[in-house]
Amino acid sequence: MDKMPKWADIVLIPVISLLLAAFFSALVILAIGENPLEALKLMVDGALMRSSGWGYTLYYATNFMFTGLAVAVAFHARLFNIGGEGQAMIAGLGVALVCLYIPWPHWSLAILGASVGAACFGALWALIPAYLQARRGSHIVITTIMFNFIAAALLNYVLVELLRPVGAMDPASAKFPAGTHLPSFQDMFSTETTKMFRGAPANVSFFLALAACVFVWLLIWRTRLGYEIRAFGQSESAAKYAGISPVRITVIAMLISGALAGMMAVNTTMGESERLILNATEGAGFIGIAVALMGRNHPFGVFLAAILFGFLYQGGAELALWTNIPRELIVVIQALVILFTGALDNMVREPIEKLFIAMRRRNA
Repeated sequence: MDKMPKWADIVLIPVISLLLAAFFSALVILAIGENPLEALKLMVDGALMRSSGWGYTLYYATNFMFTGLAVAVAFHARLFNIGGEGQAMIAGLGVALVCLYIPWPHWSLAILGASVGAACFGALWALIPAYLQARRGSHIVITTIMFNFIAAALLNYVLVELLRPVGAMDPASAKFPAGTHLPSFQDMFSTETTKMFRGAPANVSFFLALAACVFVWLLIWRTRLGYEIRAFGQSESAAKYAGISPVRITVIAMLISGALAGMMAVNTTMGESERLILNATEGAGFIGIAVALMGRNHPFGVFLAAILFGFLYQGGAELALWTNIPRELIVVIQALVILFTGALDNMVREPIEKLFIAMRRRNA
C-alpha cells in the first residue's frame, strides 16, 4: 500500500515546497531592504495582469517545457541529462540551416522542417554521451556537461567563421527569409480595435510545446517503448532479466531527450530572433532540470512547473526594471525553488508520509 495518496505526492508536497521557497525568498527580499509583498505584487502585475506580460511568460514557459520534458524522459530511464543547454544550442544550428537554405513557401511548412532539423541536431548531440554511457560506462553527467562547453565553442566558430554575413560584425547568421517567420501571439490574437500581446515574443511554437507534452505522455505511459524505459529506470537487473537491452534503452532515451531539448530552438531561433545568435538558450537547459524535478517527471507537472518558472523569469525582469531589487535575485528565488523541490524533498515528504500513516491507523 502506498504511504500516502497520489494526489498528495503530486500536488500537496510541491505546494508546501513552493510555500517554503516563497517564505525564504521573502526573507531574502527583506534582508536587502525591500518589501516582499510589494515585490510579489509587481511580479504578478508584470507577468500575469497584462497580455504582454503573459506573452513573455508563455515564451519562457515554452522553452522550459521542451527542456523539462527532455530531462523527464531521461529521468524515467534513470539518466541525468544535464546537457540540454548544449543540445538546444546545436539544434539552433539545425533550425538555421533549414530556414536559410530551403526556400519555404509558408511558415506552416517551415516549422515542420525546422522541428525535424532541431530534433535531429539535438538528438545527434546527445548520441555520443549516450553511446559512451551505454558502451563504455562513462558517467552521463560528466559527458553531457563537457558537451555543453563543446557546443558553445562550436557554435561560436560556426557563427563567426561560416554563417556570419560578409561585412557584418555581429556573430550571428543572416536574417531568415520571410516565409519562415512564425506568427506571434500578437499576430494571432490582436484585432483592429483590441491590441493584445503587444511586442511579446510568444509565438505559435507554444502549441508545439503543448503537443510535445501530449507526445511524451503517450510515449511513456501508452507504448511498449515507454514501458521498457520505465522498467529500465526502476531496475536495470529486472529489465535485463525481462529481455530489455540496457544499451538500446540508454541510447533511445537519450536520443528522445536530446531531440526534445533541441526543439526549444524552434521557439528561440525561428520564432523570436528569426536568425541564429549566440546564447539564445539563456540557461533554459539547466532550468529544465528544476522544471522536471518540480513536475515529478510527468508532462502535466512539467507544463505547470514551466508556467511557474516563466512567471519567475518575467516577474524578475519587472523587478529589475521598476525597483532596486537586482535581476540576479530571481536566480536566488529559482535556487530556493530547486532546493526545496529537489534536494530537500525528503524534508517535506517524510513528515507528510508520517501524517498520512498516522491518519490511516486511526481510521483503521
